[in-house]
Amino acid sequence: MADRPKPFSTEWMSAPQPDPERPHLFSDRIRTAITGIARPLPGERTLSVWVLAVLVVGSLLMSGPQGQAHLNELAAMNQAATPSPVIDWGEPETDASKASISTDSLAVTEDDASIASITATPPELQLGLDESTEQDALTPDGLLPENRILTFYGFPGNEEMGILGEHDKQRVLEMMREQAAKYEAADPSRPVLVGFEVIASVAQPEPQADGSYLLDTPSDVLDEYAKFTAANDILLFLDVQVGRRTVEAEIEGLRPWLELPHVHLAIDPEFAMREGEIPGDHIGQIDASDITFAQQWLVELTAEVGIPPKVLMVHQFHYTMIENKDQVAPMAGVQLVIDADGFGPPATKTEAYNVVIGQMPIEYHGIKLFYKQDVPLMTPEEVLELEPVPSVIVYQ
Repeated sequence: MADRPKPFSTEWMSAPQPDPERPHLFSDRIRTAITGIARPLPGERTLSVWVLAVLVVGSLLMSGPQGQAHLNELAAMNQAATPSPVIDWGEPETDASKASISTDSLAVTEDDASIASITATPPELQLGLDESTEQDALTPDGLLPENRILTFYGFPGNEEMGILGEHDKQRVLEMMREQAAKYEAADPSRPVLVGFEVIASVAQPEPQADGSYLLDTPSDVLDEYAKFTAANDILLFLDVQVGRRTVEAEIEGLRPWLELPHVHLAIDPEFAMREGEIPGDHIGQIDASDITFAQQWLVELTAEVGIPPKVLMVHQFHYTMIENKDQVAPMAGVQLVIDADGFGPPATKTEAYNVVIGQMPIEYHGIKLFYKQDVPLMTPEEVLELEPVPSVIVYQ
């Protein structure tokens, strides 16, 4: 009691009142009984240790095999994740291009995402990638290899289908010549010839009246571009998408324009459909025999009409697009170009170029570049560093 004031003293009298005691929930008798019962139980520290031990043992018993929860989490993440983009050598970036065109306005739309991807090439096609070299010119009076060819691709008046449709003809010509000047600056040893590549038949998702899944570019449009290119001393390539027609029928239909000295031919196997296939749902294909037929047809045409040799360009972004490709061979009197199509960053395009061009020795080599989809766009210096060096560069 030493810490308390002495009773009845002055200190006691002046000391503040102690805090009132809180009322107890139970009476003194009940509290005494509870204390007697609890006295044999473990102390507070011991009880805490027991509770902790129970929790640890319980968690171990309830968990699965070691690491299983993490594996399940990773599996769920893998299933939910968006696959990384791969080079599918197919033009979006996924499977095949969808186009629609009205017979009135010829307003074409194209699903770019379907054109950008390239599927991995089977191992057997990876062999001999460095064996491809340009052959000695079988056609000495042809445009190649003394020159390099640069074209702007598209459908007239439709900006969704390439640079050619984004501007009027005169502006496109100015832009194309500016682009060509950059290649001549990068490689002054090889003059650059420029030209328009006009889509002459446009693939459709519907059969059309003749069941071809194609609509032809009107003759007056082809006439207009043939006259403009001739007047400006540039080349004109007519690109056929084939649909369910034959390569033979497509080429024969363009005879009036192919008889002109400055007009050349391009074939796009992406839209060459078999029975049961639909443009936009399937990636098309042509056979080596189709290319051989086109070569022979052009040789005979130039001999018959008495005009300079033609260039035949075949676009390819997927290894299935040219069947029996090992049977494709250069032919005197016509100059064959295999163009590595498809878009992506420089490393992806370089890989695809090596695969498409390197499957076998090709007479001349080409590459297509996309102003909108190639990010970043390869520079002329980067294009000319490809091996073998492209003889034809197409911009879409």
